[in-house]
Amino acid sequence: MKHLPTIAGVLLGLLFIFAASMVLLNLAPAPPLPEGSPAALFMAAFAPTGYLTFVKVCQLLGGILVIIPRTRNFGLLVLGPIIINIVAYHTFIMKGEGLLNPILIAIVLLALYLLWHARKSFAALLN
Repeated sequence: MKHLPTIAGVLLGLLFIFAASMVLLNLAPAPPLPEGSPAALFMAAFAPTGYLTFVKVCQLLGGILVIIPRTRNFGLLVLGPIIINIVAYHTFIMKGEGLLNPILIAIVLLALYLLWHARKSFAALLN
C-alpha cells in the first residue's frame, strides 16, 4: 500500500506523456472525423490556432510532474482541467460516446485516487 500512490502517479503520467507525444511528434495520424459533425467543428477550431499544441504541451508537462513524487500535486493541478475537459468533450460534443473507454476510466480513477491520497495537501487551497 505504501507504493500504490507512486504506481498510480507513474501510470497516470505515462498515459499523458504518451498521448501528448503522439500528437506533438506526429507519431500517428489523427483519425478522420465525420464531416460537419460537432467533433470535426470543434477540432477544426483547435488545431489551426495552436491551442491544441498548447494543451498537449500542458499534458506533457503535467505527466512529467505527476511521475515525480515531489511535484505530483502540482502535476495534478495542471492535469485537472485537462481531465475535466476530456470528460466534458465526450459528454457534450460526442453525446456520451467514449465515456466508457477503459483508458478514460483509468485516467479519471487514477487522478481521483491521487487527489484522495493528497487530500490534506489540497485542503489548504480551500482555506
